[in-house]
Amino acid sequence: MGTHDSTPLTTDQLTTARLTEAWRAMGVHEGMALMVHSSLSSLGPVEGGAAAVVASLRAAVGPTGTVAVPAFTTSIVCDPHPEHTGVPTPGVAERRAAVPLFHPGMPSPMGAIAEALRTLPESRRSPHPQASVAAVGAQAERITARQSLGDAVGRESPFGVLHDLDASVLLIGVGHNRNAFLHYAESLTPDPRLKLRRFPMAVAGERVWIETTDVGNDNDTHFPPVGREFEEQASIREVLVGSAPCRLLPVRALIPFAVRRFTELLAADGAGV
Repeated sequence: MGTHDSTPLTTDQLTTARLTEAWRAMGVHEGMALMVHSSLSSLGPVEGGAAAVVASLRAAVGPTGTVAVPAFTTSIVCDPHPEHTGVPTPGVAERRAAVPLFHPGMPSPMGAIAEALRTLPESRRSPHPQASVAAVGAQAERITARQSLGDAVGRESPFGVLHDLDASVLLIGVGHNRNAFLHYAESLTPDPRLKLRRFPMAVAGERVWIETTDVGNDNDTHFPPVGREFEEQASIREVLVGSAPCRLLPVRALIPFAVRRFTELLAADGAGV
């Protein structure tokens, strides 16, 4: 069945049990590692809200599985004046001083489902000030144990570990513009687009500003079409869970496909400059 064929699984108010059944019907199984990108509102009415969705995902992967979510804080722990270089004016210095330092309990604006998982007592979170990942389950410690400051979504990150664990990406009511594994794929290309990350950190008791490079933002340029191409060639089935279109994508198949296509598309972009 092609990516645009939608099979409804649930139509009434969703419960934890009905959601668990839906994820299992999609292919989520015991012991699986999942990276979940989601929109709670896209599902429609859910009895128990975001907490019920998280409970259903955990039930679907079982005690030997793991569920991870992005817990990014890029819009919170960032330079309010990235264009200002040199000695800051008093106003710039004051606004930079007000930027909070990252800590594991910092809220993330990545959505209600991601926050419901992040705030669980047993949740673990990777240490990057802007691009952290939260996880619960058997492999949560391994997934979140380390993350390089530069190339924060590359090989030395939770995404690299999830790739090694043969994880899958579950998109719940969102598109590939929210699929962070496509950033991971682009980081593996010969000439990725780059951006500068700038954030404050405490180093040896002193507050300092760190600058690192990372794969750049896509701005809906290549991620949506490459994601759709992969779904077509891999015969990924879109399933309606409640009112949310959902797709389950195997990471180890997605990454080589996306690396190849991004390499081609970015080379074409460069040739057109």
